[in-house]
Amino acid sequence: MTLKEVVKQLDLAILAGNDALGREVSGGYASDMLSDVLTHAGNGYVWITMQIHPNILAVASSKDLAGIIIVNNRRPEAETLKKAEQKKIPILMSPLSTYTVAGRLYERGVK
Repeated sequence: MTLKEVVKQLDLAILAGNDALGREVSGGYASDMLSDVLTHAGNGYVWITMQIHPNILAVASSKDLAGIIIVNNRRPEAETLKKAEQKKIPILMSPLSTYTVAGRLYERGVK
């Protein structure tokens, strides 16, 4: 499944990285601890978090994540969005909780 399909199926808002939505999603990971994501997320995963600061981009870049879904309608800092555009890292937003987003991804085959 591509990130663009994830956006459509979960009705996510695209905040940054629109040009990279064609990336394949190989899995998903939900955590708010950056060190946990660095240790356990795989390349091509979509990351579900409530974190909004620029450090999420360093994690996404180092793990070659497909994108980041920020939950609970939390809006990233302007600096985060600017850097995401520069690095071509998709940042998506959902009004739903981490639990709900993860469950809906799982239902659609993202493991």
